[in-house]
Amino acid sequence: MNLVSPLPLESLRLGFIGAGRLAQALALSLQQAGASVAWVGSRRLDGARAMAALLPACQAGDPQAVADECDLVFVATPDAAIEQVADALVWHAGQGVVHCSGATSVAALQSAAEAGALIGGFHPMQAFGADPMAAVRSLPGCTIAIEAADPALNACLSELASLLGCVGLALPPGARARYHASGGYASQHIHVLLAEAVRLWQSWGATEQQALDALLPLLRGTLASMARSGVAGGMPGPVSRGDAGTVRLHRQALQAVDPAMRDLYDRLCERGVALARQAGRLDEGQAQLMEQMLRQPPGQNE
Repeated sequence: MNLVSPLPLESLRLGFIGAGRLAQALALSLQQAGASVAWVGSRRLDGARAMAALLPACQAGDPQAVADECDLVFVATPDAAIEQVADALVWHAGQGVVHCSGATSVAALQSAAEAGALIGGFHPMQAFGADPMAAVRSLPGCTIAIEAADPALNACLSELASLLGCVGLALPPGARARYHASGGYASQHIHVLLAEAVRLWQSWGATEQQALDALLPLLRGTLASMARSGVAGGMPGPVSRGDAGTVRLHRQALQAVDPAMRDLYDRLCERGVALARQAGRLDEGQAQLMEQMLRQPPGQNE
């Protein structure tokens, strides 16, 4: 049970502590790719048993059983529990212990390192929903952030990422919170922005479903354009073309619905001006006029 003298990847006994959505999707993906997921441990034994039942030849037990029996342990608990779990268990020299949090420092596993384990992070940049098989299907092609100071563990985790059909990203120490926050912009904040758009549709009596039927094709087209042309080059809309008249109408309409909504719109437009300038879509004069209008109260734009 030693990564310092690396075993062939297919010989490694992998284990998971935690049996939630991420653990299920990652364990199923690894098993399907040919890795051996040998143990699942959880404080809730029924949860561990349910996850182990999805994995051929996988055993369920408590977290210490996973630490005792596995070469590489994935700590896939909620972020707040990672350090508590690491501190509560007896680890072994040479085994790998990695957590699956995007934001938590690898230092949360320090007690394992003090016992001689190799510690690191292995975080897929992906949303994990209630259906683990849907998450398995969406995993290939995603980026997995890998942080491991030890070369043997880094090589092992990079090989696992490749086995999953994912892109391994070497994340430097201290960057985890910034990396994870970036995912929020591309995931949870999209929900917030679409919720604002849905509110506008509902203001004239339309339903959320009607709004989504109209807006989701627009979103898909925007993403396709971004993939082709980049973030700045692919940006559509009135800010990108210097259409101050349309932005003025938007501000007035949003102010009437909710001044806080108009304020959010203004902040987004200000960042949009910077992107349009970067792409060469606005000259300096156009950009300054747009920024000046966005600083004025909406009633003064008339």
